[in-house]
Amino acid sequence: MSYEYKAVPNFWRKFYALTPSQKQAVREAWVIFKKDPFDPRLRTHKIHSLSAEFGKTVYAVDIESDLRVAFFIRGNTVISVDVGSHDIYDI
Repeated sequence: MSYEYKAVPNFWRKFYALTPSQKQAVREAWVIFKKDPFDPRLRTHKIHSLSAEFGKTVYAVDIESDLRVAFFIRGNTVISVDVGSHDIYDI
C-alpha cells in the first residue's frame, strides 16, 4: 500500500528536543519507515493502552534501545504523533 505521511506538532516539538544522535537514528529509521511502516527491521507493534484510550489502533516502531515513534493510520495517511522513550506509552 502507498501511504502519505504527516506528523502532528507534538511530534516535531519532541523530535527537535532529541539529542543529535537520536535525531540521526530517527532519520535513518525514516528511510525504512517511508517505504513500509511495518518493515520487520522497525519491530512495529501495537500499543494497546493508547489504542484503547484513543479508540484507534496506535502503533510504535523501535528506533533504538529506548527510543520509539508512535503513529496511527487513517485511510492511506500515516500520522506520527510522538517520539521519545517508553514514557510515550503512558496515558
